Amino acid sequence: MATASLSENTRSFLGGTVRSLGRSLSPLRAAGGRLRYLSPFPRRFTGAYSSYEAAFAAAKAMPMAGYDHEEIANAGFSLMCQVLPWDYPVMFWMRNLMQEVDGVIDAGGHMGTKYRAFRPLLPIDESFRWVVYDLPSIIRVGRRLAERDGLAGLSFVDRIEDAGGIPLFLGSGLMQYLDVPLSRLLQRLPALPRHLILNKVALHKRGMVVTLERISGAYVPYQMRDEATFLSDVTQLGYRQVDRWAIPSLSHLIDTHPELGRSESAGFYFRLD
Repeated sequence: MATASLSENTRSFLGGTVRSLGRSLSPLRAAGGRLRYLSPFPRRFTGAYSSYEAAFAAAKAMPMAGYDHEEIANAGFSLMCQVLPWDYPVMFWMRNLMQEVDGVIDAGGHMGTKYRAFRPLLPIDESFRWVVYDLPSIIRVGRRLAERDGLAGLSFVDRIEDAGGIPLFLGSGLMQYLDVPLSRLLQRLPALPRHLILNKVALHKRGMVVTLERISGAYVPYQMRDEATFLSDVTQLGYRQVDRWAIPSLSHLIDTHPELGRSESAGFYFRLD
């Protein structure tokens, strides 16, 4: 009877061949990626830099650098106001915490998109403080929209110090755009929030990589963090990791640097005991 199993020698030979082929293809993938710089078609991710500062310096050569522009405030707004699959772990933990917290600092909360998305599904009343912290240009547009829509429970600050002491910190899509370690941002608050929910944290197995994301004509530094370094930064403040969830659908490849491989995306809940 014929068998489909391979001998040890055959498996070893094939394994070595695949590894050698992978090594030989890596320079070709890199060259193919660099050629995309010449493509007339827009790319979502461009370049690979060792720091946020280097990426932002490169972005300044583009027509519009960074996120702090009213012109791009509405980019993706309608989609971000919807509940998406990766929002459910956030809502799970928020619902569990609603009995012990009286508000949330929504850092990088854009124009109150998560407030708009979650309000029908969470027990949020007028006594619950939802404070969005974001860049000045985004905040200006967000305030105008909240006033237009009569969202009295939603407030905005462009200095996180002005958010006051609130026990729950939410960063949904914050970390990839944050230009400092999270610990530095948290230490600007009057007191450390007892609870941290961080979602859509971009990670990379090769260590920190910063690329430029194209958002409605602007080029914005997008940071893929080293997970061990990120966790150390949070836990050295006294936080304990309670939960972690993976978000495979938000894994990304840098168009011009495919040889670096795909990023990972994850969410976390930390508690200060």
